[in-house]
Amino acid sequence: MRRTALSIFILAAAAFARSSDRVDLAWPTPNPAWEQGRPIEAFIQPTGSGDPKSGCYGGVRDGGLQFHEGIDIKATARDRHGEPKDPVFAALPGVVRHVSRKAGDSNYGRYIVIEHPDVTPAVYTLYAHLASVAPAIAEGVRVERGQTIGVMGHSSNGSIPRDRAHLHFEIGLLMTRDFQTWYIARGFGSPNDHGIWNGMNLMGFDPLDFFDRWRERKIDNVQDYFKTMHAQVRLRIATHKIPDFIQRYPSLLRAPMPMGLVGGWEIECDWTGIPFAWWPLTPAEVAGMTPNHVDILEVDRASAVKHRAKVLVRARGSGYAPGRDLEIVLQQLFGLR
Repeated sequence: MRRTALSIFILAAAAFARSSDRVDLAWPTPNPAWEQGRPIEAFIQPTGSGDPKSGCYGGVRDGGLQFHEGIDIKATARDRHGEPKDPVFAALPGVVRHVSRKAGDSNYGRYIVIEHPDVTPAVYTLYAHLASVAPAIAEGVRVERGQTIGVMGHSSNGSIPRDRAHLHFEIGLLMTRDFQTWYIARGFGSPNDHGIWNGMNLMGFDPLDFFDRWRERKIDNVQDYFKTMHAQVRLRIATHKIPDFIQRYPSLLRAPMPMGLVGGWEIECDWTGIPFAWWPLTPAEVAGMTPNHVDILEVDRASAVKHRAKVLVRARGSGYAPGRDLEIVLQQLFGLR
C-alpha cells in the first residue's frame, strides 16, 4: 500500500509538470462552422424535435430528464443516395483502444475509442454511429491529430434516420479496469461485448464547452478544464482501497498521498457524477466511520434542481444519501455492492 501511494505521488508530480502545455485540437469532422464561430444550428444535428440543443451534451432531451453524453455533429456532404460522406478525424493524438465494427452491438453502432496518454489526465475520445471504420484503425494503433479514422453514418442497434446521420462525439474518463465484475454483479443478462470500453464504464464531459473554452484561450489543456468544474456533491468514504481510477488519473489529486495507510477519501463530483477532485485521508481522519460508509458532506441544491437528468443524492432524514447515479459511480470506483 505504501509503495502504491508513493507511485501515485510520483505520477501526480509528473502529470502536474506536463499539464501546463497547450494542446492542439482538431474538430472531428470537416464541418467548418464551429471553427468559424457560427451558432450551433450550423453544426449540431438535432433529434426529431428539431431543437439544436437536443444534439448537445447534458439533460437536453425528454424535458431535461434524458442525459446525452456527447454532441451530435451534422453532415456536410452526402452521396446521391443521401448517405453522409464526411470523414471523421481524431481530435487528438493517441492510441486506439477499442473498435466496434458491428452496427448492432450497441447504441453507439460502429464506434471507435481512442485514449490520449499524452494529455493530462489521459482522457478518451469516442466516435460513434460510423458508416465505416478506416482499414488501418485497430486496437493498439497510434493515430495522429486530424487523422481520418472512419466515415460518418447512422449506425446503431436501433434506428437513426438517414437524414439525421451524424457523428456522436465524446470526451471523458474511464471509470474502472474491473468493469466486468461490476457488470456481472448488476445482472444485465447479456454479454459485455466491449470490455472496459463499454459505454457504461465511460463518463464524458461536455466536449463543446471544452472546445469553446480552448478556442477562447480560457483554458490550454484538459487539466485546466478539470479545474473549472463545479462540485454538486462533496462526499467522504472510509476505505483503505486506492481505486485504479486515481492511479490512472493522479492529476486529479488535490493533496499528496500519505506515506502510510490510506484511511479514506474526500471526493468532489460534478453534476454528472464525474469524480474530478480527490483528497486522500489518513485512518485518523475517518476514525469512527464504518468501513465503506459514505457521508455526503455538501450538496449544491441549486445545481441538483437544475440538472434533473442525473440523480446524485436523495434525502435521508435531515441530510442526504447517495442517489442512483452516484451509487453507480461509487460501485465502479470502490467495488461497493
